[in-house]
Amino acid sequence: TAYRRQRQMCIRDRANRHTSQGQAGHRRHARALATPAVVALMLLLGAGNPTRAADAETAIFAGGCFWCVEADFDKIPGVIETVSGYTGGHTQNPTDKQVTGGDTGHYEAVRIRFDPDKVGYAELVSALLRSVHTTDDGGQFCDRGASYRTAIFTQGTDQTQIAGARKAEAEEQLGTKIVTPVLEAGAFYPAEDYHQDFHCLLYTSDAADDMQCVDLGGR
Repeated sequence: TAYRRQRQMCIRDRANRHTSQGQAGHRRHARALATPAVVALMLLLGAGNPTRAADAETAIFAGGCFWCVEADFDKIPGVIETVSGYTGGHTQNPTDKQVTGGDTGHYEAVRIRFDPDKVGYAELVSALLRSVHTTDDGGQFCDRGASYRTAIFTQGTDQTQIAGARKAEAEEQLGTKIVTPVLEAGAFYPAEDYHQDFHCLLYTSDAADDMQCVDLGGR
């Protein structure tokens, strides 16, 4: 559909920005679609490693299109899971149509579960600030509107202090004010199923047989 094609263009636009900046640490890869057998195996492996699940921490970031944010953070070693959703507004259990309509106050956001032994919260905050236009308060890239604003939603004093410190460091490095706010996290509502992991799917035509997973932006 035209909607999906527009969002795919945004993903490529954002990926091209990363490439032009020459950011290091991203590997070129192709992501395969999960079959039921693979999903079952992953669940079994997860059930056999309760310590890792118990020790995992969570970050919540808004960085414009949540497909793009998932694409960015799924590549970072130590990130266990990303979930697209809505947060920061006043409407309970909002739909995509309600959020993008602008009446709910919600941001498109991603809840990131990560292993703190492999990647720190501070590193994730810095990754967000490097991946967005930090001086744009009207949306991100070709996605415009309140739901596409950026924000860091913190859970507890430690995250708030870390996020504030990293934001201040970035402002000093850039020599300009960053409009991305640090906000207290509230309710997070997972987005519709068709939004989850959608960054993996780029359509080469309207035919379902041509649906494939490809590397985004050559990273």
